[in-house]
Amino acid sequence: MFRLVDIAPPLVWQVFRRNFTVYRRTWMVSMSFNFIEPLLYLAAMGIGLGGYVSSMEGMPYLNFLAPGLTVSSAMFAAAYECTYGSYVRMEYQKIYDAIIATPASAGDVVLGDMLWGSFKSLLYGSVILLVILVLGLVQSPWALLVPPVLWLAGLTFAAMSMAWIGLVPNIDSFNYYFSLIVTPLFLLSGIFFPLTGLAAPVLAIAWFSPLYHAVQVVRSLVNGNVSPALWGDVLWLAVATLVLVPLALRLMHKLLVK
Repeated sequence: MFRLVDIAPPLVWQVFRRNFTVYRRTWMVSMSFNFIEPLLYLAAMGIGLGGYVSSMEGMPYLNFLAPGLTVSSAMFAAAYECTYGSYVRMEYQKIYDAIIATPASAGDVVLGDMLWGSFKSLLYGSVILLVILVLGLVQSPWALLVPPVLWLAGLTFAAMSMAWIGLVPNIDSFNYYFSLIVTPLFLLSGIFFPLTGLAAPVLAIAWFSPLYHAVQVVRSLVNGNVSPALWGDVLWLAVATLVLVPLALRLMHKLLVK
């Protein structure tokens, strides 16, 4: 029976440390995809399409787009790491089995993997943030608060992705996850255009997207449009994380402990 109290933080840290040690050997290849793709979107949409869009919500389109791409990079980092990455470690490399054979529990392994996914979100999102800073697209020192938001959003997406493994433990099912969940979130969370023009039912569904709330916070921090309303978005992300992390832990525990 799974219990949160059985998770040992020192052992969770050892799982995280193991992943970090492996990543140090492959970081350049691993980061290239998450680094180059947002830059391509930034060039094609921000500069290309932006040339035909005078402004968006009172700002140049490139300034509107760049913060959203920062968050989307964080989302994809956690989503890929906690689907394909975690599944390969679990099913093909048998790393989960090896770690569980030690004093570490299934919960320690899964939580360590989720924290690793959130760290990659923080890392990749911060790299894109640095790029848009160099490009002159960061308008406010409030942007210093963006990394904690990226980490929180990353943990949300890491837990969501890990829960998918627990529900559908088949690597082929990840295509459905990215096509039916991750891609719609990417397109309908306010990254490329405001959601105010959408139909009410679509807008209501989009509001539940954790990516939408993360984009709202990061865009406001980067552009200096800070208001108390942002606490509502942060609270939504925190609640989503508190719901999804235990759910993922329970689903994965059933899968790993038979």
